[in-house]
Amino acid sequence: MNLTVEELSLWRLLQRAQVRIAGRLEAELVEAHDLALASYEVLSQLAAAPGRRLRMNDLADRVLLSRSGLTRLVDRLQREGLVVREACESDARGLFAVLTGAGLDRLKEATPTYLRAVRTHFLDALDGDDVRRCRSMLAKLGVV
Repeated sequence: MNLTVEELSLWRLLQRAQVRIAGRLEAELVEAHDLALASYEVLSQLAAAPGRRLRMNDLADRVLLSRSGLTRLVDRLQREGLVVREACESDARGLFAVLTGAGLDRLKEATPTYLRAVRTHFLDALDGDDVRRCRSMLAKLGVV
């Protein structure tokens, strides 16, 4: 199956936009809080979860990382005291990642920077109709 020049261009623009926006967010988080974007996402997902904990497999799916990539990231976050691992009582092989108080504090410190960067590098370029159309298009792709 072939793509038209316009279709391929759209695909590449979408990829480029995601990489550039994420790069800008990460640069601001690292500069202000020494926190990579993937680390912020892990802390954020844990903070929103019941009991501030998620099974490692579920967390990997939510933050779009491989299991091994998440394991390495959680290792770093654990060394920094932001996350701990706990065994799953119902499954001896299962592990939870659990947000610590220090992790929650770090997330609270970084969130204004994250939200400001999302606004500056993404939402300020769009009006209300653009946001609704974009959300609608992403829903068609099964992302929402």
